[in-house]
Amino acid sequence: MGKQALDIFRQSLPILQVLSDSNRQDILLFLSENEKLTVNEITERSKLSRPAVSHHLKLLKNAGVIDVEQIGTQRYYYLSMQEAVELLKKLLAALERDCL
Repeated sequence: MGKQALDIFRQSLPILQVLSDSNRQDILLFLSENEKLTVNEITERSKLSRPAVSHHLKLLKNAGVIDVEQIGTQRYYYLSMQEAVELLKKLLAALERDCL
């Protein structure tokens, strides 16, 4: 693997790591089916506790695959995957170029 591919792979690791967890995958599916959801709405749809949902949301936000909007006293979470998808596309292109 070339240096550029390795650099892109390292940049992609946070995204790949958060996507590897089935609970976070479920949260992403909930968000894909709804424009925006609160922590409580996500908790109602999942088998996780509210603190666990909050923890997973924090990891997803830190990885750049979701974002949050404050409306009044509520925080609404929504998918925000454009940058993550672009980075993963770069990774695939680099792997195809260097490894195939």
